[in-house]
Amino acid sequence: MTADKPLDDAAAAKAGVSPARLASTMLLLREGAAGMEIFMVVRHHEIDFASGALVFPGGSVEPGDRDIAGRPELWSGGDGIDPDLLALRIGGVRETFEECGVLLARPKGSQALIGAERLRVLDAARGDIEAGKLSFADLVAGENLVLALDLLVPFAHWITPTRMPKRFDTHFFLAVAPADQVAVHDGKEAVDSVWIGPRQSLDEAKSGRFKILFPTERNLIKLARSQTAAEALARARSEPVVTVMPEMTKGEGGQRQLRIPKDAGYDGEVFDVSFG
Repeated sequence: MTADKPLDDAAAAKAGVSPARLASTMLLLREGAAGMEIFMVVRHHEIDFASGALVFPGGSVEPGDRDIAGRPELWSGGDGIDPDLLALRIGGVRETFEECGVLLARPKGSQALIGAERLRVLDAARGDIEAGKLSFADLVAGENLVLALDLLVPFAHWITPTRMPKRFDTHFFLAVAPADQVAVHDGKEAVDSVWIGPRQSLDEAKSGRFKILFPTERNLIKLARSQTAAEALARARSEPVVTVMPEMTKGEGGQRQLRIPKDAGYDGEVFDVSFG
């Protein structure tokens, strides 16, 4: 099965389905004492999507991300990339800064990422950006920074099924977190955060400590095949990204199931799932 492309707003309205919002999700990696770890946040219980769940940072692409895409002096590593995909990468970097306080950017003319001391100065801008007092583009330009889009490696692509009322066309990216930048949740959309091994997060979800949604679970399983961040990045660069738009079905016993493309690399094709 190959997933269909998302419908644009007009086509979605004609088909009677909700349009899928373009979104970016960031899988920030680091090497921990016991192996590769990933940064995850716990969504606020009052958020209308994935409330209370352990998720990867990310969110919808915003108009400002497309504006930055049209200003090549503000980014590097995006030459020749489709404008939509470029905006996705920019949105991923922005969301990572807003939600985690990690900024994948370099001082203009430098090959090194900004350090912790510079980031502490910029951290005050997170609230201004959220309040609409400052645009992300103005922050980047005013601080003479260049977004390091070359550090993002495509990992996965999921589209919410057409039967769902709230839909996303989500692209997942891997990136190694800068060693001297401290990732921390924003305390608003996310109420907790953790650096955790992919396999450990799956085990703790089974124990009931964490709530993990189906796409998050499958991508953690896919990530857990790698032992180190370097291995995960190399694997992602060498393997094609297969679009996944799950199909809701029923098994022989009437249980609800999701069917996804077998060649997407998620160790299966049909899965028993509780939809709540």
